[in-house]
Amino acid sequence: MYEPNTLTPGTNWCASMSVHHRLLDTDSDYATARRDIEDSAFEWIRSRRARRDNVITIPVVVHVVWHDRSENISNGQIHSQIEVLNNDFRKKNKDIDTVPKVWQDITADVGLEFALATHDPQGIATTGINRVETRAESFGAEDDVKSSATGGADAWPADRYLNIWVCRLRGGLLGYAQFPGGPPATDGVVITHRGFGANGTATAPFDQGRTCVHEIGHWLNLRHIWGDDGEGCSGDDFVDDTPNQGGPSSGVPLYPSVSCDNGPHGDMFMNFMDYSNDAVTVMFTQGQAARMDACLESARSSFLEPEATAS
Repeated sequence: MYEPNTLTPGTNWCASMSVHHRLLDTDSDYATARRDIEDSAFEWIRSRRARRDNVITIPVVVHVVWHDRSENISNGQIHSQIEVLNNDFRKKNKDIDTVPKVWQDITADVGLEFALATHDPQGIATTGINRVETRAESFGAEDDVKSSATGGADAWPADRYLNIWVCRLRGGLLGYAQFPGGPPATDGVVITHRGFGANGTATAPFDQGRTCVHEIGHWLNLRHIWGDDGEGCSGDDFVDDTPNQGGPSSGVPLYPSVSCDNGPHGDMFMNFMDYSNDAVTVMFTQGQAARMDACLESARSSFLEPEATAS
C-alpha cells in the first residue's frame, strides 16, 4: 500500500462522505439536523449578510492514538499542523500567490485561527495533546478511534473543542471528518499520522498539513469542490464561486485543466477542498468562507462564545 518514502493513498482518500451517508442511513436525528443546517446556510447566504470582521479562535485537542512508536508523533509535528491551519485559514500561506490570476480576487481570509487547548474539560491545565497507547494496529472510518472502548480516545466536549484524532489509518485513507449535526461523541476530524503536520512522520506528497485543512473544511460544512457526483458534472458543492468540476483532481494538475465545459479556466484544482497534492492546494474562496460563517452562526455557534475560545 505504501512506498518507503511516499504516501500513496487510494482514489478516495477522504471518507467524510462515506461517514455522512452512513449517519444518514442510521441516525434519523442526524438527517433532520442536516436538513436544518442546510436550510440555515442557504438562508444566511441568500440574505447576503456581511462577513465577519473579527477573528475567531477554535480550541483544539489532538488525540494521538498510537500502537507503533512511530505513530506517537512529536509535539513539534503537532505544532507544525497548528501553524499550517493558522496560515491557511487566514490566507497567510506563502504559496497563495500561485493561484491563477482569474481567481486571485476571490481567495478568502476565513478569519479563523486554531490553538491547542490550555484547559481540559475539568478546567485543569493541559497542553491540548492527549496521548493514548492502543492495541489496535490501525483504524478505518468506523469511528473506533473515537472511543476508549474500541481502542481509541474519547472525545472532549464537541461544543467547546475541535477534536482531532491522529492515528494509523488503513486502506489508503488520509482522513475524514464528521459534518456538523452528528453525534457529539464522534464529532471532529481524523487524520493519518503520515499526513498530519509538516515534519516528523508527514510523508510526501501529503506532508504540508493540507489534509487537516481539508477535513476541517468539512467539519465547517464544506463539500468537495466537484460535488461528490463521481464524474457526472451534475454535483453541487453549494458554493457559487467555485467552478463545476468533473471529479476529484490528483497529483499536480496544470492550469488550465478543463472538465464539464468549464473552460477557459477549468477546474479550481488548487482549492483546499479538492484532492490535489499538498503543494498544490492553497486557497478557500469567498463563497466557501461565507458557508463556513453560516455554519459558525448555526451548528457551530458555541465557538462564538467567550467561554469556548478560552478553553
